[in-house]
Amino acid sequence: MRVSRAAETGTEQVGSMREGKLDQKHLLFGEDGSPNNYDLNMGLTGSGGWRTPRHRHTFDQIRYVIAGTLPYTETDVLEQGWVSYFPESVHYGPQERPEGLRTMVLQCGGASGGGYLSVAQREAVNAELAKTGEFSKGMYTYTDADGETHTVDGSQAIFERAMGHKLEFATPRYTDVIAMNPEAYDWQPQGDPGVQEKWLGTFTERSLRIGFLRLDAGAVYQAGQQPSIEILFQINGQASAAGDKHGPETGYEFLANEGPVPLEAVERTEFLRMVLHTF
Repeated sequence: MRVSRAAETGTEQVGSMREGKLDQKHLLFGEDGSPNNYDLNMGLTGSGGWRTPRHRHTFDQIRYVIAGTLPYTETDVLEQGWVSYFPESVHYGPQERPEGLRTMVLQCGGASGGGYLSVAQREAVNAELAKTGEFSKGMYTYTDADGETHTVDGSQAIFERAMGHKLEFATPRYTDVIAMNPEAYDWQPQGDPGVQEKWLGTFTERSLRIGFLRLDAGAVYQAGQQPSIEILFQINGQASAAGDKHGPETGYEFLANEGPVPLEAVERTEFLRMVLHTF
């Protein structure tokens, strides 16, 4: 088990590839090179907002809106409290995020097994590319050895430099972003006294799962009994794990089948709950 509190995590500004200001707190990272590598982070849109063109990724994303409204196309938005699944290879955007928007994002390797390029790897390559070209409005422009100018998506340019081969997207399993309203779902008993759950969905043949967990005061959830990495993001309340108490905006990682690991609610507590693809 690993635990990380946002209150004890430093803030970093997202690199220069996109337009605007976006501050992030990175709570938990996975293992580089693993198909289940991931980054659990919180984002705060700064002054002037944050903009991206229409694009897609070679990895999955799960987004939870903590405060504000998140636009993910020119006409579609996620309301506060909503959860969305952005599958690998599926286009979304353009985005015009407003100032003050707060989100939780889990970026992780998709079902294709292509993995996830970590923040540290991306930023290092970003700096290299900035020496030979220019990032602007989410695109990267450079001039080749023959004097010909090229413009490509910034994410694509970074991926190809980091991986040393052309970017290839897996065949999309879905046609669009999947937006979910948790309030439309009912809580169900999980099995342990005082523990309830609501699963919003299970995705792909590798069973990526997204849902919520609620513990009454004094209830104990036995975590770490999933066939893959289980990640919890604490929304409210207070919980105790391994002798320490934790409040809202705490991230928990439980490795596949490492449990049972007891997580006890000091008061009624809710978590966003995610189980990564099983490989």
